[in-house]
Amino acid sequence: MLYNAKNGQVNIGSSVMDYIKFGKGEKNIIMIPGLGDGLKTVKGMALPMAVMYRQFAKDFTVWVFSRKQPLEPDANTRTMATDLRVAMDILGIDSAHILGVSQGGMIAQWLAIDFSQKVCSLALVVTMAKQNETVQSVVASWIEMSQKDDFNTLTIDNFEKSYTDSYLKKYRLFYPLIVPFMKPKDKQRFLIQAKSCLNHNTWDYIDKITVPTLIVAGGKDKIVTCNASQEMAEKIGGSQLIVYDNFGHSVYEEAKDFNDKILNFFVKHL
Repeated sequence: MLYNAKNGQVNIGSSVMDYIKFGKGEKNIIMIPGLGDGLKTVKGMALPMAVMYRQFAKDFTVWVFSRKQPLEPDANTRTMATDLRVAMDILGIDSAHILGVSQGGMIAQWLAIDFSQKVCSLALVVTMAKQNETVQSVVASWIEMSQKDDFNTLTIDNFEKSYTDSYLKKYRLFYPLIVPFMKPKDKQRFLIQAKSCLNHNTWDYIDKITVPTLIVAGGKDKIVTCNASQEMAEKIGGSQLIVYDNFGHSVYEEAKDFNDKILNFFVKHL
């Protein structure tokens, strides 16, 4: 298949974890997606993701892991990092360059703190180490919507808070086609993940992260805020901060040079 793209599953205890894999490099990149994983896992997305991140496929083998299903009711970002470490061990991934986006960045922080030997370098994108009023308000509203089974409003609110106005003007017409597919099969799985965002806190530990770290923020981030990234950069010694002033939470999709900057950072630390 194109870019050696493959869909797979790994057993974690009595649960399963969907993953995708593409590329042919000797070194590994692991990508950890955000809270959207609670709505739809990466199952079946190997080829689209391989095309989107094709720059990575030459020098690296790229893995993208969903959270396992089912999740324990008390699962949190730290236990999700442990689940990922178990998956890495089962699949023979000794170490990897880690790209964590939003909630994925929260999980990535714990992976670097608790299992530093597994992490070659770390890219934390539009994420946070401690709570703020913005993320508490936004995620709490999504929890309330999901409890009412109002995933249409939740999905639209997510889009409206994540993307720039210029992007939304092009894609609002497609809401009726996209939104119906975002209702999760397991509402509880989304709720568990959302609540884990509200409880995430690595603030007293992130100064223990010693691997090379790149932090990427959107200057207009309406979900976790740009300030959250600036705070992390001050706490993680030697880290590099990139702020895209004109983008929001979905800077990783909208900024045309985002993939190049991430790839250059990982290649620099091979």
